Amino acid sequence: MKLLFRALLKFLVGLALVSLLLFLPAGTVRYPGAWLFLALLFIPILVLGAILLARAPALLEKRLSAKEKEGMQRGVVAISALLFLGGFVVAGLDFRYQWSNVPHAVVIVAAVVLLLSYGMYAEVMRENAYLSRTVEVQEGQKVIDSGLYGIVRHPMYAATVFLFLSIPVVLGSWWSLLCFAPYPIVIIARIQNEEKVLSHQLPGYTDYKKRVKYRLIPWIW
Repeated sequence: MKLLFRALLKFLVGLALVSLLLFLPAGTVRYPGAWLFLALLFIPILVLGAILLARAPALLEKRLSAKEKEGMQRGVVAISALLFLGGFVVAGLDFRYQWSNVPHAVVIVAAVVLLLSYGMYAEVMRENAYLSRTVEVQEGQKVIDSGLYGIVRHPMYAATVFLFLSIPVVLGSWWSLLCFAPYPIVIIARIQNEEKVLSHQLPGYTDYKKRVKYRLIPWIW
């Protein structure tokens, strides 16, 4: 029950915060892109959370814990939060003042990309029981090299890149996309720091890096 309460509280706080960041700058709740985004974002979160609570409560517990120990990672998290806050506010202002004209077909494509990214994220969690929101090596942790981890070393981060870059397009704002655009650079910095930790503390990770060459996007990086 304690875990359920924590998960629901975090879900409701996140929903309320994102809603305020979108609707207040927009000056109205009649913002279709915001409602579409909220549905695409929070319905899968609710479903995935319910599945984890029933089948993998330990993994849900780890996903709810987000206190970084690494100074570098705390900086990355802070920068990411600023990007998201700015992106949501700009999207709301964009809707209010009609700065952008994003075709409906492009919005639909972005919505599909967002959902596929969530599917990829869920698959990563299914494959990796050690998945945590913080950079750490857990007791008894082993290298996962099957499934998506056999293609790139950080499929979770790859999923978040596609996910977050699709968000401003779903919201119908090219200007918001500029706010989210630095996110891949932030993730690259996080990966570089994380791999130093994993290489030193996780047995077999150095050999895994030799087997799986690409970190984020196949044939690119």
